[in-house]
Order: sequence, then C-alpha cells, then structure tokens
Amino acid sequence: MVLTFSKKFRERHHLVESGLASGSSSRSASRLILPAGIALLVLLLGLRVAAAPQERGAWRIVSGTVTSQRNELVPGVAVTARTSLGEQRAMSDAEGRFRLQVPSGPITLAFEGKGIKRTVREIGADERADDLRITVELLAPPIHESVVIVASITDPSIERRNDAIYREGLFLRDDQLFHTLDAGINAGQHEGGGKSLEIRRFGFNLDHGGLFGGLKVLVDDVQQNQATQGHGQGYLGALKSLTPELIADVDILNGPFAAEYGDFSGLGVVHIRTKESLPNVLSARVQVGSFDAFRSFLAYSPQLARARAFVAYEASRTDGPFLNPLRYHRDNVTGNYTRELDARSSVSVKLNAGRNSFFSSGQIPLDLVFAGELDRFGFIDPDNGGKVEAGTIGVYYRRENARGDLLKVDGFITRSLFDLWSNFTFFLVDPEYGDEIQQHDSRLQQGANLQYVRLDRISGVTGVLTVGGNFNAFQTNVGLYPSIGRDPVRAFLPRILPDEECCPLTSAHARVTNVGWYAQQALDLLGGRLHLVGGARYDLFRFAVDDKIAPELSGAESAGRFQPKAAVSYAPFDSVPLTFHFNYGRGISSQDARGVVQHPNGPKVATTDFYQVGTSHNYKRLSMTTDLFLIDTSNQQVYVPDDGSTEFVGPSRAYGYEVKLSVRLSSYLSFNGGLTQVMNAFFRGTNPREYVDRAPHTVANAGFTLSGWRGFAGSLRYRHAGSYRLDPLDAGIRAAGLDIVDVYVSKRLLSRLDLNFAIDNLFDKRYYETQNFFVSRVHPADVPRARIHATPGYPRSVMIGLTFRLGEK
Repeated sequence: MVLTFSKKFRERHHLVESGLASGSSSRSASRLILPAGIALLVLLLGLRVAAAPQERGAWRIVSGTVTSQRNELVPGVAVTARTSLGEQRAMSDAEGRFRLQVPSGPITLAFEGKGIKRTVREIGADERADDLRITVELLAPPIHESVVIVASITDPSIERRNDAIYREGLFLRDDQLFHTLDAGINAGQHEGGGKSLEIRRFGFNLDHGGLFGGLKVLVDDVQQNQATQGHGQGYLGALKSLTPELIADVDILNGPFAAEYGDFSGLGVVHIRTKESLPNVLSARVQVGSFDAFRSFLAYSPQLARARAFVAYEASRTDGPFLNPLRYHRDNVTGNYTRELDARSSVSVKLNAGRNSFFSSGQIPLDLVFAGELDRFGFIDPDNGGKVEAGTIGVYYRRENARGDLLKVDGFITRSLFDLWSNFTFFLVDPEYGDEIQQHDSRLQQGANLQYVRLDRISGVTGVLTVGGNFNAFQTNVGLYPSIGRDPVRAFLPRILPDEECCPLTSAHARVTNVGWYAQQALDLLGGRLHLVGGARYDLFRFAVDDKIAPELSGAESAGRFQPKAAVSYAPFDSVPLTFHFNYGRGISSQDARGVVQHPNGPKVATTDFYQVGTSHNYKRLSMTTDLFLIDTSNQQVYVPDDGSTEFVGPSRAYGYEVKLSVRLSSYLSFNGGLTQVMNAFFRGTNPREYVDRAPHTVANAGFTLSGWRGFAGSLRYRHAGSYRLDPLDAGIRAAGLDIVDVYVSKRLLSRLDLNFAIDNLFDKRYYETQNFFVSRVHPADVPRARIHATPGYPRSVMIGLTFRLGEK
C-alpha cells in the first residue's frame, strides 16, 4: 500500500523534524482537522462496496474500454446502445472508457466516429455487459477537434489529463496544477510561492524549464519557455495567469518524440489547451481557506448559433504560512470566441491577461532552522518578492476537407513586464548593504504556427503525413540591478571602501528569433498492428544583443540544429492486449543570447538524444505501461542572470525505467499510480566522476479518484520524491525527500450548487519544496559558510468552496 511507510523511514523523518521550529500558530489548530481527513480517506476507499447496489435491478450497466488494433486507448468514439426501449448514447473519454445505464435485456452496441470503421457488438440478456474490451479499426488517427495544434492522441508516448480534475478541484497556486501532471515531473515552489516553479525530471534539474534539454510548456500553442530572460532558464510568471476551470485538457509527451515541438522539448512537452466554451451560461466559485486564502471565479458563456464563447475572471489572495506574509495577489481575465465559418472550418480568438504580486521569504539556511535560530517559515530579507503583468491575444484557424485532411494556422502576440527582488547570499558579496538584486524583464513576443495533416489509405495501408512550421520572436529589455529595499540604487551608495566592487550591474536589449520546419510520416501496416513513424525537424536561431552597460559585449550570432525522430510500435497478438514500442527523438534547447554573444565559440544550441523502449497493456479495467530510457545531453553554456556570469556544463547521461498503472476498481472508483526511477545520472568524461545533482532519482505518485457516485466526486492523491544529492562530488550533501497526501471531495447539494472541500498535506508533513547548496553569509560579521538553503512546503491547509452553475446548455 502506497500510504504505508517503513519504520526506518519514520524514525529518520522524525529526527529531521525534531530540529525544526513550529513555524505558524495556525498549525496547532489545523491538527483538529486530522480526524476529518482520515474519515474522508475511509469514505473514498469504501465506496466500491457502497456503489454495488446501484448496478442491480431492472437496469444494467454497459461499460468498457475502446482500443485500437495496437491496444491504444481511443477517445472520442460515439457509443450507441439499442434496447427494446430505445437508444442510449455516450462517448469514450480520454482513457477510451465508456459507461451507459440501459434496461435489462439484449443490447446492440455500435461504435463509430471520424476515422473509425463502424463496429457492432451484440450482447445477450444473460451475458455480462460490463468491463467490455472493444477493438475498433482506425481508418485514420483520431483528429483533435480543437483549433490548437496537437500531437497524435493515440501515441503511447503521450499521456493526457482531461478537464475533470481541474474543473472539480480547488486550486490556489500554479504549483498545484503541476502536481496533477505526475508523469515523473517533480515541481517545487521557489522563493516562497510567487516565483516561477523549479522543475525536476528524469534526474535533471531544469531550473525553470530551460536546462538539460528543457521541459517545453505551451498554453494554446504559445511557448512559455524563454532562454533569454531577466531571471533564469525557462519560463517566467506567465503560467500564473492560467485559470484551472478553463483547462480543456493537457497532453504530456515523455520525450522529444513529436516533430511539431522544437526548442526546449528535450525532456518532454506539457501542452495545455483551454476551453472554447463552458457547459453553463453562468458559472461561479468562491473559496476560503487557511492562511487568509481567498479565491473567486466568475464566467459567462452564452449559447450562440454556430459559435462558442466565454469570458472569465479569477482573483486569488493568500498570505501563506510565512512569518513575513506572502501577500500574494493574482487577477486573471480570459476569453474565447470561436466562429464556425462553415461545416468544415472555424476561426477563434483567444485572450488572456493577468497580474500577480507577492513578497517571499526566500531560501533560508537550514542549519539555522535546525539550531532553532530561525523559524521554518521565517525570513532574512523582508523585501524579497516580485510582480508580473502579462497579456496574450491569439487567432486560430482550422479547416478540414472532405477526405479528412486538416489545416491549422495560428498567430499570437504577448506583452509582459516582470520584476523580481531576491537575496540569495544575504551579506556575502556586499557586507555593507546586503546582496539584494532586482531582475527586470520587459518583453514583446510574437509567434505563428502552421500544420497540415494529410490522410491516405492505399491497399490496406494507412498513412498520415504531417508537415508544418513554427515562428517565435522575442524582443526583451533585461537587466540585473543591485537594490536595497526594492530600490535599484545600491551600486551608487557611498561606501567605506569606495573602490571595492560590490555588485553586478547589467542591462541589455536582446532579440531572439527562431524559425523551425518539420515533416513526419506515420504508416500503419499488418492490419494496424504495426505502426512506423519517421520524422525530421530543423530549427534556425538568431541571437542579437545590445549591451547598455558594456557595449563591447554587443553582437549577433546564429545557429541551426537538425532533429531526427523515429518510432515503432507492434502488437503481435490478437488475443493478448500487449504492444511493444520504441521511440527515439533528438530535442534541442537554446541558450541565453547574452551568453551566446559573449562566448561565440561555445555551444549556442544544446541537444538531447532520448531513447525509450517499452510495453503498453490495455485490458478491460487495467492499463499499464513500462519502459526503459536512456538520455544523452550535449555540452551547454548557462548564462546566470543572478550575477551575470556564464557556466559551462559538460555532456551528461541518465538512464532508468518507468512504470505507470491505471485500474478501474468500480464504475465510480479508479486507481492510478506511477514510478520514475533514475538508475544513474552523471557527466560524461569526468575523472573522478561527477554526478548530475539537484534532482531526485525516485519520483512516484498514486491516487484514488471518485466520480459520479450519488453526487460525490473526489480524489486522494499521494506524491513522493526521494532524497537527492546537492553536490556533483560529495554524495553526503543531500536534500531531503517528501511524501505528501492531498484529499479533495465535492458534493452536489442542488442541481446548481456544489460544495467543495480540500486538504493539502493531509498528514502535516514537514518538507521542503526546493533545496540548494551554496555559500552565504547571514550577518556582515559572520564567516561565509557553504550550506543547504531551502524553501519550506506548506503545512496542512484546508480549503472550502461553493460552486454555482446556472443555465445548463
């Protein structure tokens, strides 16, 4: 059982906790909620028994899973059940599952849809009708109906999260969204809650999604990653303008296997798509919770002829558990209008604008916490924090011809302002005024995407040709300013030693342009049991920098990279739901333009070669995938915006395995879990060997999900990250792991009203979201000391909400 911990682990964890201060007065009161949380746990685990009487009587349940010839789950299949009393209809969900309640007696089931050969199944009055396994013949891969460009939804290397968890859950912070992704992704708050998340995957620390190949994050085709920015490597605060209730689905690619994704896709892709309309004309939600948390959501989605639209507003506030209140404020506005031009084409306009501001407690020295000199939720510099303002508008066009070929074109423009105040080392560099810095990013981003999908079927062979291109351009004013009290004047203050260099000062106008082209051909042979894919992509970059402080560091450079792709999957047996698959892809990640121009002989674009071999199984209630992976990354140069320096990181290798499992325990209750285990991660060519650090080698998740039982919905979710090293040479310098359980329950009170209840960190574990090892000096007279600095995770916190819906469509 995933919630049972060993005695050794409990004893070790208790020793770590015993050195920590209590942190927040609200935690003693929160312990009263533990019995309620345990009761909720018992409720969820007992629902299978309670649900059984619902399936008896004059009615019977028809349920099952739709799979392809290669045992891939097929969503979006129309299911029609004909009985003596008429017809019932349903649609297979993102996991290929369907469920109908029909009168007892014989049933005729029909399965059909776009690109699917019609399949009919007869079920007698005395035959079992639940847990069916229906195999359909795909005449062409299912085409996603969204206007947004997506990868093939039957590809076994892609995982999908539907909107149920985002529609029903209670979210307050963007890290909570990332925790729902699982897929071996470990994300942590950085600097106390308002700053961009630190992402760790496959044994690599990606910073904010840009290092070691990167984890590409897109929202409606808009790239969130930027290598050249005011803070670090990856993405800024734009994800904080994403409203959970408006997420349609999320695709997670487990490597650089799809040709349509280029820069930052080395360790996979997270593609988030927002909805085009909402199921109700008016939707509203109000949440209150621990640490003065408040959130509201209001949306209007009119019912229109040949059009889909909504406009929504979200507001969030919280102080967090910190002694220096977080003062986190977030306001987002999102809208969409989709017009059907005719039966085969549509055009959409999407708008998103948001702002957020916060104070943070930073990463605090753990030796002071263990010594009782600093509270776990304490702080050293009260002025840390930041603010972000961003807006994006995009236009999307989709057209499908009579034979099923598909054309998608989109373009967008984004404007953002970002300021972050940090103090990592306190008084290490500047013992007179402190080491506070302001990082500034003023950005204009433009982009466009084009994709054409051609379907062919000749002599029983199905082929899909995908060609397209991407364009991204960034114009950014970036700077690093020594500050004090959030005022960027520290470099100009009078000093006891006026000739001593105290602090870095940078300011530049950077322009990065990226153009990419790709083509990918997929073939289905042997009646669909053998699937072959070959693809190629080429990206061209231009980096230009005008340095305002040091003009001699200005200049322009260019670089290009070729990226091959290949995949094979084979289902050898008709009677055994087993598929073998192999995937290979090369991904790329661009570097900061300032580092590229300053070091033109260094690597401008890093590459990641990702190999994966494994199996997939889809049988009635059970779905499982297993795979082995090997990842090779090239040399890369890393510009450090925190101090204006450049670091060179040598080539590395990581290998390991993954196991993912999903089981439907009953019509209402399901279980899912996953394990990503990195066996080793090291830098090649080092002697003595240096190991990749700052990322866990073991990441696991498990959860029970309840839906549709007597008005109840809910989930019990567990996530684990193992202890990991923080130094490439010294394995004894380690970060502590984490084991966290979250629970959520929703109850339909009235047809238009739901009650929502959530507990994060149910068992009130003391843990740290982010941990790093470096030198700092807390007081001017102290001796500098190398130590672990960390950002604490939230203690047990409770959220309760009411959801209103009016005007069901």
